[in-house]
Amino acid sequence: MATHCAEYDFLSIEAYWQAFWAKEGTFQVPSSSSKPKYYILDMFPYPSGAGLHAGHCENYTGSDILDRYMRAKGYNVLHPMGWDAFGLPAEQYAVKTGTHPALTTASNINTFRGQIQRLGVAIDWSREVNTTDPNYYRWTQWIFLQLFKHGLAYVDERAVWWCPALGTVLANEEVVNGVSEVGGFPVERKALRQWVLRITAYADRLLAGLDGVEWPESTKTQQRNWIGRSEGAQVFFDVEGISDKLEIYTTRPDTLFGVTYMVLAPEHPFVARITTQEQRAAVDAYVLQVANKSDLDRTELNKQKSGVFTGAYAINPVNGARVPIWIADYVLMSYGTGAIMAVPGQDERDWEFAETYNLPIVRTVQPTEGWTGKAFPEDGPAINSGFLDGLHITEAKTKIIAWLIEKNLGKGTVQYRLRDWLFSRQRYWGEPFPILWVEQAAYEAARAANGAVAALMAKDPVIYKEIGVQYYALPVPASALPLELPKVDSYKAAGTGESPLANNTAWLNVWLNIATGETVSRDEARPVGDEWFPARRETNTMPQWAGSCWYYLRYCDPHNANAVIDPAVEKYWGVPDFYMGGSEHAVLHLLYARFWHQFLYDIGVVTTPEPFKRLFHQGIILGEDGEKMSKSRGNVINPDVYFEKYGADTLRLFEMFLGPLEDMKPWNSSSVEGVSRFLRRLWALVIDKDGNIGPKIHSGAESTAETRRLLHETIKKVSGDIERLRYNTAISQMMIL
Repeated sequence: MATHCAEYDFLSIEAYWQAFWAKEGTFQVPSSSSKPKYYILDMFPYPSGAGLHAGHCENYTGSDILDRYMRAKGYNVLHPMGWDAFGLPAEQYAVKTGTHPALTTASNINTFRGQIQRLGVAIDWSREVNTTDPNYYRWTQWIFLQLFKHGLAYVDERAVWWCPALGTVLANEEVVNGVSEVGGFPVERKALRQWVLRITAYADRLLAGLDGVEWPESTKTQQRNWIGRSEGAQVFFDVEGISDKLEIYTTRPDTLFGVTYMVLAPEHPFVARITTQEQRAAVDAYVLQVANKSDLDRTELNKQKSGVFTGAYAINPVNGARVPIWIADYVLMSYGTGAIMAVPGQDERDWEFAETYNLPIVRTVQPTEGWTGKAFPEDGPAINSGFLDGLHITEAKTKIIAWLIEKNLGKGTVQYRLRDWLFSRQRYWGEPFPILWVEQAAYEAARAANGAVAALMAKDPVIYKEIGVQYYALPVPASALPLELPKVDSYKAAGTGESPLANNTAWLNVWLNIATGETVSRDEARPVGDEWFPARRETNTMPQWAGSCWYYLRYCDPHNANAVIDPAVEKYWGVPDFYMGGSEHAVLHLLYARFWHQFLYDIGVVTTPEPFKRLFHQGIILGEDGEKMSKSRGNVINPDVYFEKYGADTLRLFEMFLGPLEDMKPWNSSSVEGVSRFLRRLWALVIDKDGNIGPKIHSGAESTAETRRLLHETIKKVSGDIERLRYNTAISQMMIL
């Protein structure tokens, strides 16, 4: 067909160019070039059955404009796409229908890929990755083994949110008002064996690294708050009736003289020991009431304060005062020591609790003149504080910490809000852990064998005790990766707290050759030789976060069978120069990816300490009703409708014209027609009635000095606006021209 049409037949025009790009490999880029490189990355999507929505189109169009601009400026631009395809939705669909998650995922990916291609995004599809492809997750497993080897992966029995209906552990963020975010099923606290990654070992580096990246300040602040580094003191309080001391952490040791009550988390081990007989029923009832609240619900600042007195008293170490010990849901066992000293005179939350339960209030800092509030949380001179009176907060902290150390009643310390990363799920549809569990004899034999397994063993053994037997974690040798997911008869959880993998006994129970790492199913006879031992595979799978921690590296070298990334390729592409995605990933995904990248930097896989130089969050597109798009509201915008009625270029131009790229804005379908008219006028200006580029464009004969001046003003403004991602004003300027 001709490349030009007399009429603006967007369907045939767009289909022609999309087919041309695919056939010619227009957007494929080499991994070495004399051109300067520019790496543009979109946060890759989870391929749901619903397909693309308007928010995806905004994201991918925004990055595509920058991509094409940088190509025009002479850069070798890498702009890839892939799929974050493990996860709970596909598994739940499998439970309901019996359809293997891989089939559902493949179908959804085909839909997404077709829609992105129809949107006209300049993607190098030869570099496509899929986190569920064994050739991809082989390297996710390899990275886990390096973490294991370096002592950054361990096993712990953790009280977690367990959803019986979903058959899996849920993160705090996946529990809302005591039910699962997916499906709305009841959840409960349950102690389960979990793999945990020691992200806290990188806390200070994760904080320091934020100073060297070009990110929105709000995102940096969220990460700093999540890590939550604070300097303060550990203080030891005697408790009447027991010999053990109650340990608390406080950032304000200078306010010790103002402690009028203590608060423990309902899960604190002291609760059962110190509660008096008179208060036992009230305490037990309160603990039961709190059991199914999520951490987010418990720490909501605006909620009504609740608690119950244990009947026990602590002794304030600075003045010997008896201090009543309460329990309250706003104190979490997972933060600090699970116990706090309450100073209502200096803390608003403590003041509200004290008012609610008629507890004493003592000020320890002199409020500024004219202060009319309740608690005074600001700086000032110490009052009602014995030997600290008159000292400023900074001096008072130093003096009280020295006093606590001298009296052996405490010490100065640094603490973090960040907790080690709970890194396992009781699901089928996830990366299997490349770990075998063996008894001590096999473990010691494997270490002595100095073979493929021993080379990856952790310095200190990872041990798990169960029913009187002690098991040791042995790594699957790297040569045996990928450890693929086996087929299972049912995608429902095993019912024992384990994933559906526990139901496949032929895969689960193996004979292990401790010298070579070779395994044979225990359904077969034990092979001959003293080097064969019984072993059991790990049944947990990795969380969906695992595959998204390093995918940006694999795009650079997606078909490498020998390494995560070739050093020469890594040296050329480095890390993304521009990363675009939603602000909902401001903390967890970005923090986890930074942790993995810093670890890969430490072991020499990458040459940069941070994964993402420049980060941009596009704004949310709301439905026409001004509400967040959702199926339940019926306000989801399906791009396929607009592709058919107006064309991809109109949809792209309209979304970029809605407003600043980073702003939240409502959809307005009535405005799409106006953008479509603009494109038709532009087409008529450029293409004559015979479908050729018109003579006005070739000669510019009818242009005036004013028009030429406006043309150059437009070139300058549009160039600057694209570099600043101010696409809406660039479009406006082109409309003026």
